[in-house]
Amino acid sequence: MSSRVRTITIAKTVLFLGLLTSLAGCSTWFSSDFKDPQVQLTHVELIKARLLKQEFVLHFRIRNPNEHSLPIRGLDYRVRLNDIELASGETRLWLTVPAHGTERLEVPVDTNLWRHMKYVVRLLEKPDRPIRYSLQGELKTGLMVGRDVHIATEGEIIPGDFIPE
Repeated sequence: MSSRVRTITIAKTVLFLGLLTSLAGCSTWFSSDFKDPQVQLTHVELIKARLLKQEFVLHFRIRNPNEHSLPIRGLDYRVRLNDIELASGETRLWLTVPAHGTERLEVPVDTNLWRHMKYVVRLLEKPDRPIRYSLQGELKTGLMVGRDVHIATEGEIIPGDFIPE
């Protein structure tokens, strides 16, 4: 057998074994004991605020309640303040959350609130009044095949907590 044929045979065998191993891990995502990870928006960090462009970093915490590590390959999200869409988008990432573990995720966001400026100013006139926020989206899990985990979180923020005195 020539060395080229031997190399191709070895490469096919390694690829086949790798595929079998990854599929064995994927079986837990389709079983009945799979629990959806919990995703929380923990912090919104303002980086720069200019007239036509605002830069934020959204800080997420992902908790994996499962017996096996959970590969994450993306996040689609939409963040709203009251009725205003603050940010939306998708991020493609590769992150593994350990079994019964937690990982943090930071997503940079650019937005333009100029068209909502009057409404935002009205909200900020009473900095002690809470503003509702909501996070909706999907967390893409798995390596090649996986589940899309729906995310829906709501809460309130108080603008005065973010305004320096």
